[in-house]
Amino acid sequence: MQARAFDVVQRKKRINIFRARGGWIFKHYFEEQETFRDLAEYYDRDGYRFVLKTLGERNKAMKILERRGFEVALVESTRGYTVKLSRYSRYAFLLKNSVAHFETPEWRIFLMKDQAAVEEALRQGASLVEVDVRF
Repeated sequence: MQARAFDVVQRKKRINIFRARGGWIFKHYFEEQETFRDLAEYYDRDGYRFVLKTLGERNKAMKILERRGFEVALVESTRGYTVKLSRYSRYAFLLKNSVAHFETPEWRIFLMKDQAAVEEALRQGASLVEVDVRF
């Protein structure tokens, strides 16, 4: 009797697109240059993220990502993705995986790109923000 080979289903990479004040934002490093080129018009070099200002831009970007094999999730609430650190704490380790951030007199607040980034931030000493924060 011949052993059965199992079909290995490759898991799609998930990209969260967050609702923000000016539209939608997401962060991802694309290994394939072609995908980045297709989305380059939306790239904000200062914020190291993609900014989609209109519904049409968002839908176009989602189609590009889905055609390239990504799983795209629209995230309306930042609850569960937002962490904070004391303003006087070191925070460079959070920047790589944060989509957006701002400061208050006491805190640095970060929107993390996915749950793995949130978990890593918590391991590094950040605290979860329990309310929906608008970025």
